[in-house]
Amino acid sequence: MQRIKRQVAIFLSALMLVCLVNNVMGQDKRKGNRDGVRTVVIPVTIRTKGKRMERELDVVNFTVREDGEEMRKLSIRWMGNSPLTLSVLVQDGIVPSIGNEMKGIGDFIRSLPEGSRVMIGYIRTGSLEVRQKFTADLERAASALRPPVSFATAAPSNPYTEIIDSLKRFEGQPAGRRAMLVVSDGLDYSRGFDTVSVVQSIDLQRAINEAQRRGVAVYSLYAPSVITAVRSNHLLAAGAQSSLERLSQETGGRAYFQGLDAPVSYDPFLKDVSTSLTKQLALTYLSTNLKKGFHRIEITTDRDDIELSYPFGYTR
Repeated sequence: MQRIKRQVAIFLSALMLVCLVNNVMGQDKRKGNRDGVRTVVIPVTIRTKGKRMERELDVVNFTVREDGEEMRKLSIRWMGNSPLTLSVLVQDGIVPSIGNEMKGIGDFIRSLPEGSRVMIGYIRTGSLEVRQKFTADLERAASALRPPVSFATAAPSNPYTEIIDSLKRFEGQPAGRRAMLVVSDGLDYSRGFDTVSVVQSIDLQRAINEAQRRGVAVYSLYAPSVITAVRSNHLLAAGAQSSLERLSQETGGRAYFQGLDAPVSYDPFLKDVSTSLTKQLALTYLSTNLKKGFHRIEITTDRDDIELSYPFGYTR
C-alpha cells in the first residue's frame, strides 16, 4: 500500500512539473511575440507650398512602409519647439572667406529652443578637434566658434571619418531631436583625386549609416577648400557636392550650395535650416521586422502640395 502511495505521489509531482514547464514556455513564447514588435520613431520635416498652420496638417494621411511593407502608425507629434541636440562641425582648410560666416552660425546657435545642447568641433587632418563638448549653455557654444585655418596642410583628406567620430558622441545624449550642421567641401580624396573615388567614398556610406542609426539629420553647407580651389577641377568639386547631397538627403537633412564657389553669405541657408527645424514632427510606427541589417523606409502622403524629408532607413 505504501509503495502504491509513493508511486502516485511521484506521478503527481511529475505531472505538476510538466504543467509548470509548459506554462513557463507558453509565457516565454508570448513574451517573444511581444518583443517581436518594435516601435520606431522617425523624424519627418514637412515643407508646404504657401503658409499653413499646424492644425491644418493634422488631417494629413501618412503611409509608412518598411522594406516595402506597410506598417501600423501609432502617433504623430510636433517637435518644432522642443530642445535640439546639435553638433556643429567646421572643416579646417576651407577658403578664408568662410571665416566671415562664423557670426551667423553663432547667432543660429543662440536662437535654438531653450534646453538645446550643442557641440562645436573642427575637422582637421587625421583628427576631430572638439572646441566645446555638448552643453546647454548656447552662448558658451557659440563663443567656441573660430575662423577655419585656411591652410592646405590643415585640410583633411577625408572629412567623413571625423563626421563619424562626431556622430558617435551623440551616445548618452538626450533622446529626441538630433541634428548636425557640417561646413565642408565634402571631398574624400584619401583614395585618389579621380571623380569615381570621390563619389564612391566608403566612409561616406559609413557616416550615413551612423547618422541613420542614431537618428541624426545632417544639414551640410558647402565650402570650397584651398585644395579644390587650387586644382580648379569642376568635376571633382561637383562630385564632392554630390557626396554632401547624399549625406544630407539620406539622413533627413538638406544640403546647401551656391554653384561651385564660396557662397556670398550663409544667412539664407541658416534661415532655411532654422525654418526646417520648426517644421519637424515625430512619426512613430510598429515594426515587425526582426532581420538584422539595413531597413529602407518610405513615407508618403495623400497631399501633392507637401514635401517630406526623412531618413531613408536605419540599420539594425
